[in-house]
Amino acid sequence: MSDILEKIVATKKIEIANISKQFSLGNQRDLALENNQSPALKPRGFINSIHQKIASGQAGVITEIKKASPSKGILRENFNPAEIAYSYEKHGAACLSVLTDIDYFQGCNAYLQEARAACTIPVLRKDFTIDPYQVYEARAIGADAILLIVACLELNQMKELEACAHELGLDVLVEVHSAPELEQALELKTPLLGINNRNLKTFEVSLQTTLALISMVPNNITLVTESGILNRSDVQLMRANQVNAFLVGEAFMRASDPGVALSELFS
Repeated sequence: MSDILEKIVATKKIEIANISKQFSLGNQRDLALENNQSPALKPRGFINSIHQKIASGQAGVITEIKKASPSKGILRENFNPAEIAYSYEKHGAACLSVLTDIDYFQGCNAYLQEARAACTIPVLRKDFTIDPYQVYEARAIGADAILLIVACLELNQMKELEACAHELGLDVLVEVHSAPELEQALELKTPLLGINNRNLKTFEVSLQTTLALISMVPNNITLVTESGILNRSDVQLMRANQVNAFLVGEAFMRASDPGVALSELFS
């Protein structure tokens, strides 16, 4: 793990210990199962939404709702998750990714709930998931998918978290940064794999990270390229290499209207 990941995971362990004293694992599980029975809150099919976009010849874009980041600070002063979600859906997003980490990204669970209530597309809870408690919590707050980051998890942990997610009807996006991590990710059942172009040690971004790993990804896996998609030539480069799913955040967060920025980038 990089220093920043170690720090985040340590903070996350304390956060889980504290919140589970106030609201138990059993409470979260009950709420998660209750949501699965609600027409408004049942899982919307995150992977399916991406596949539908790609099948229609479009890019499957996961658009991010993120207030801040450890490396860049505040990304958007006028931050309204519901407005951003509505704009993204209106301009063709397949899915949303909402940062819920409090300490490092200035996120919160309410942002995900506000965003999901304002649209009909599926929502990924983007956080540092290390414990089954967080999987139940994700479904309890209405998430349709969770993120598993190989760099901060052992394989047996990932398998446990994935099984828990699938039991609740949640889809899983597994994220890698390197060839050894990709090999581990392919041990999971999820058909959705994200390659993060950002080096977590240096924070440098290079699209070559995705291009170097493409050959290792089986045909039955949907590959999502993450970070560093800033202009149309970046999109064209990826699509020319048969990468048709994207996770884009900072480029849109700095735009006056994130949805318009989305349509301009992928038009």
